[in-house]
Amino acid sequence: MNNKGKIYEDIAVKFLKKKGFKILKRNFTTRIGEIDIIAKDGNTLVFVEVKGGKDYYGNPAYRVNISKINKIIRVANIYINKFKPNFEETRIDVIGINDKFEISYFPDQRLI
Repeated sequence: MNNKGKIYEDIAVKFLKKKGFKILKRNFTTRIGEIDIIAKDGNTLVFVEVKGGKDYYGNPAYRVNISKINKIIRVANIYINKFKPNFEETRIDVIGINDKFEISYFPDQRLI
Protein backbone atom coordinates (compact mmCIF):
# COMPACT_ATOMS: atom_id res chain seq x y z
CA MET A 1 0.00 0.00 0.00
CA ASN A 2 1.28 3.46 -0.79
CA ASN A 3 1.45 6.31 1.70
CA LYS A 4 -1.72 7.97 0.37
CA GLY A 5 -3.60 4.70 0.69
CA LYS A 6 -2.59 4.47 4.34
CA ILE A 7 -3.72 8.06 4.91
CA TYR A 8 -7.15 7.30 3.39
CA GLU A 9 -7.48 4.15 5.50
CA ASP A 10 -6.46 6.04 8.66
CA ILE A 11 -9.19 8.59 7.93
CA ALA A 12 -11.70 5.77 7.38
CA VAL A 13 -10.73 4.10 10.67
CA LYS A 14 -11.25 7.36 12.59
CA PHE A 15 -14.61 7.81 10.86
CA LEU A 16 -15.74 4.29 11.76
CA LYS A 17 -14.58 4.59 15.37
CA LYS A 18 -16.63 7.80 15.72
CA LYS A 19 -19.63 5.81 14.52
CA GLY A 20 -19.01 3.24 17.28
CA PHE A 21 -17.33 0.50 15.25
CA LYS A 22 -14.70 -1.72 16.84
CA ILE A 23 -11.77 -2.23 14.47
CA LEU A 24 -10.67 -5.88 14.41
CA LYS A 25 -8.12 -5.97 11.61
CA ARG A 26 -6.57 -3.77 8.94
CA ASN A 27 -5.21 -4.98 5.62
CA PHE A 28 -6.19 -8.63 5.94
CA THR A 29 -4.33 -10.17 3.01
CA THR A 30 -4.64 -13.56 1.35
CA ARG A 31 -3.39 -14.89 -1.97
CA ILE A 32 -6.83 -13.98 -3.39
CA GLY A 33 -6.85 -10.36 -2.27
CA GLU A 34 -7.10 -7.95 0.62
CA ILE A 35 -9.77 -6.39 2.81
CA ASP A 36 -8.86 -2.89 3.96
CA ILE A 37 -10.70 -2.88 7.29
CA ILE A 38 -12.56 -5.54 9.24
CA ALA A 39 -14.73 -4.20 12.05
CA LYS A 40 -17.71 -4.95 14.25
CA ASP A 41 -20.79 -2.76 14.29
CA GLY A 42 -22.72 -4.17 17.22
CA ASN A 43 -23.16 -7.87 16.37
CA THR A 44 -22.48 -7.31 12.68
CA LEU A 45 -19.13 -8.22 11.15
CA VAL A 46 -18.28 -5.52 8.60
CA PHE A 47 -15.80 -5.76 5.75
CA VAL A 48 -14.84 -2.27 4.60
CA GLU A 49 -13.34 -1.29 1.26
CA VAL A 50 -11.71 2.15 1.17
CA LYS A 51 -11.19 4.03 -2.09
CA GLY A 52 -9.46 7.38 -2.13
CA GLY A 53 -8.10 9.93 -4.52
CA LYS A 54 -9.32 12.21 -7.25
CA ASP A 55 -12.89 11.71 -8.30
CA TYR A 56 -12.59 12.10 -12.08
CA TYR A 57 -15.65 9.93 -12.67
CA GLY A 58 -17.56 10.77 -9.52
CA ASN A 59 -16.88 9.53 -6.04
CA PRO A 60 -13.78 7.30 -5.65
CA ALA A 61 -16.08 4.67 -4.12
CA TYR A 62 -17.64 4.19 -7.55
CA ARG A 63 -14.46 2.34 -8.55
CA VAL A 64 -15.68 -0.61 -6.46
CA ASN A 65 -17.31 -2.90 -9.01
CA ILE A 66 -19.01 -6.29 -8.78
CA SER A 67 -15.71 -8.06 -9.37
CA LYS A 68 -14.19 -6.31 -6.33
CA ILE A 69 -17.28 -7.09 -4.22
CA ASN A 70 -17.02 -10.78 -5.16
CA LYS A 71 -13.33 -10.79 -4.24
CA ILE A 72 -14.15 -9.20 -0.87
CA ILE A 73 -16.72 -11.95 -0.27
CA ARG A 74 -14.14 -14.68 -0.98
CA VAL A 75 -11.54 -13.07 1.30
CA ALA A 76 -14.19 -12.45 3.98
CA ASN A 77 -15.05 -16.16 3.99
CA ILE A 78 -11.37 -16.99 4.51
CA TYR A 79 -11.24 -14.56 7.45
CA ILE A 80 -14.39 -16.04 9.00
CA ASN A 81 -13.13 -19.63 8.61
CA LYS A 82 -9.70 -18.78 10.00
CA PHE A 83 -10.64 -16.62 13.01
CA LYS A 84 -14.20 -17.78 13.68
CA PRO A 85 -15.36 -14.41 15.05
CA ASN A 86 -18.61 -14.13 16.98
CA PHE A 87 -21.25 -12.32 14.87
CA GLU A 88 -24.89 -12.46 13.87
CA GLU A 89 -24.71 -10.82 10.44
CA THR A 90 -22.15 -9.70 7.90
CA ARG A 91 -22.05 -6.84 5.46
CA ILE A 92 -19.75 -4.95 3.12
CA ASP A 93 -19.37 -1.18 3.49
CA VAL A 94 -17.56 1.11 1.09
CA ILE A 95 -15.93 4.40 2.05
CA GLY A 96 -14.86 6.89 -0.60
CA ILE A 97 -12.51 9.73 0.30
CA ASN A 98 -11.77 12.32 -2.35
CA ASP A 99 -8.60 14.37 -2.71
CA LYS A 100 -10.16 17.07 -0.48
CA PHE A 101 -10.56 14.38 2.21
CA GLU A 102 -14.35 14.49 2.06
CA ILE A 103 -15.86 11.19 3.15
CA SER A 104 -18.72 9.35 1.47
CA TYR A 105 -20.06 6.31 3.27
CA PHE A 106 -21.97 3.53 1.55
CA PRO A 107 -23.04 0.93 4.12
CA ASP A 108 -24.34 -2.53 3.34
CA GLN A 109 -23.32 -2.95 -0.28
CA ARG A 110 -24.07 -6.64 -0.36
CA LEU A 111 -25.01 -9.19 2.25
CA ILE A 112 -22.85 -12.29 2.42
